[in-house]
Amino acid sequence: MRYGIVGTGYFGAELARVAAALPEGAVTRVYSPEHAIPLAQEVGAQVAADALEVCIADDVEAVIVASPNDVHVEPALAAAAAGKHVFCEKPVALSYADAASMVGAARTAGVTFMAGHVTQFMHGVREARRRIADGEIGRLLVAQAARTGWEPPAEQVSWKKMRERSGGHLFHHIHELDLVLAVMGAAERVVMSGGNLAHRGAGHGDEDDVLLAVLEHEDGSRSQLQWGSAYRWPEHHVTFQGTLGAIRVDLQDVGVTMRTERGTTTWPLHSSWAEDAERREEYAAASGGGGVTYGAPGARPPGWLRRIMREELEWFEDVVAGRLEPERALAGLTDGQAALTSIATAEALTISLAEDRKVSTAEVSG
Repeated sequence: MRYGIVGTGYFGAELARVAAALPEGAVTRVYSPEHAIPLAQEVGAQVAADALEVCIADDVEAVIVASPNDVHVEPALAAAAAGKHVFCEKPVALSYADAASMVGAARTAGVTFMAGHVTQFMHGVREARRRIADGEIGRLLVAQAARTGWEPPAEQVSWKKMRERSGGHLFHHIHELDLVLAVMGAAERVVMSGGNLAHRGAGHGDEDDVLLAVLEHEDGSRSQLQWGSAYRWPEHHVTFQGTLGAIRVDLQDVGVTMRTERGTTTWPLHSSWAEDAERREEYAAASGGGGVTYGAPGARPPGWLRRIMREELEWFEDVVAGRLEPERALAGLTDGQAALTSIATAEALTISLAEDRKVSTAEVSG
């Protein structure tokens, strides 16, 4: 698979390294307004003059879109129109209309469109989903998720802290929402409260630093989620409560625990307890809590993250090559459904916050 890369920041650069290191992978074109040259030299690629060149180049078969969140749409559409497969980092777009246009273009062109929801590739998450699907915690009643911490002022404010560019915590940290929807099913109605309570002025962006959401799912179950950087007691977990037990995916203390009447069972979140320990130490060292920290261009992601990034790109390649029929639990990542469901829900939550009312997701998705 010959890859073109659009966006070479923290995630885009590492995805390029991962793609170049795959047994059947190569990176041929790279574009970024700022960081393309050193990465191109590292992975043996040409520096493209713009994103369009990456998308239409004859020596590119798949385009990885890892630019800032507000500029995913055009390269994804151009790549699909040119017959290229698309791997798009999360959130794939900042509106349902844009996400639908991207997924629709890929379907029309007959190419694969995959959303980079990397949390789905954590070994512990996949085991949790298997056990839930097998009925080990019974009928699902409620999911709870939190990704919170405290952020001090920054010398340079990242685009990730500006709502128009990143979508704020709700969109940029869409992993927890995506996982809840994947397990609990689509939400019919949603409501959200929040605001920017502690992060105004120099050194801060304009995103809300407290978001509190409630989802009503199609089967009557409920979910409650919170995000933000105004929390001095950080948390990062997703918990599923059922009639026979509960499973907590803990991304801060790191590990997965299932409790039922038969007892307590634990397993690693990542591929080993050693990787879990690495993540735990990283979070402990982070200022205010690892759940709301951001990688900077030029920095390398930790080993546990590089591993699952490799696994998601390997899975992408196998699906594109027809070597793998997507398992049910992950099929939504490559048929566009996971992207559409998560973005529709996030947009409905945004409307709820702005208009102070409960919103049906059908208002967004039709």
